[in-house]
Amino acid sequence: MLKRLLTLALFLFIAVPMASAADMPQTGKDMHIWFDTGGPVGGTYNTVVFNGAKTAANDIGAKITFVYSDWSPEKMIENFKKALAEKPTGIVVMGHPGDAAFAPFIDEARQSGIRVTCVDTQLPGTQAKYQSQGFGYIGPDNYTQGQSMAKECLQRFGLKKGDRAFVWGLKRLPTRGRRAVGILEVLEGAGVVVDYLEISPEIDKDPSLGTPVITGYLASKPDCKLMVVDHGALTAQMENFLRAAAVKPADINVAGFSLSPATASAIKNGYVDLVGDAQPFLLGYFSVLQIALTEKYGFSGLNIDTGGGFIGADNLSLIEPLAKKGLR
Repeated sequence: MLKRLLTLALFLFIAVPMASAADMPQTGKDMHIWFDTGGPVGGTYNTVVFNGAKTAANDIGAKITFVYSDWSPEKMIENFKKALAEKPTGIVVMGHPGDAAFAPFIDEARQSGIRVTCVDTQLPGTQAKYQSQGFGYIGPDNYTQGQSMAKECLQRFGLKKGDRAFVWGLKRLPTRGRRAVGILEVLEGAGVVVDYLEISPEIDKDPSLGTPVITGYLASKPDCKLMVVDHGALTAQMENFLRAAAVKPADINVAGFSLSPATASAIKNGYVDLVGDAQPFLLGYFSVLQIALTEKYGFSGLNIDTGGGFIGADNLSLIEPLAKKGLR
């Protein structure tokens, strides 16, 4: 009996050819996804996010519409309202406005059958409510990433109790601000004297405006041994800022986030020493896949932590070519 069954199975395997990948429709065919890149057109960080999302849309055959919010939570909400009016298959958001601000509009989206998922900054309350309906999170855990960065700085740069550090962050933003909180808790817990400054909305939108902040601070606090910049586009400007302040590469340790060609150049020139890498290309790629997989197959929301790695002069040569291509 077993022999007959095996013979029949073999016959069916040979006689009935399996469908090739070319015969199968693309996962995102006939889908339309709205994607908020978060930052401005041409921004160093959100351009890499854009590249990941565009690649995914091409791979799965989906139409994608990109919008830009200049890192303004208010503009993110406005862009979401515009997306609702277009009734796309799904919307990818960055969570900077926070759960309370987004809640009524995401509720409206789900009532209209529009999928929503999140990148870069978590919306934990919204995810708890809608994860079974495909609301996931792609990106680093901001608080954990901030703590890891501060611990790496303490170890790598040999800071001790009483040393001075400068932290430039976004504590005012719900959830997104937890990265700065994590940095501050670790540094202050180690006895480091920390001068914290909030990144203004104007500088958040246009990082080139940050020059007087750095020159003015260093003029008043020449004993600063570490600067931690909690902002990818500002990290990319640090070489320009420090040159304007007449600071030499060996004078101060600088840590920041998100590799870009400008940041890679700053690392090679000694003006940036350490970068926390959240791999923003993956934020774009996997969030687009999330929308398509949920819509087509009913998958629930995924949690993918893309952070945790560090880039410095010791491993830059491996990653810099990818940064030039807009992949890292």
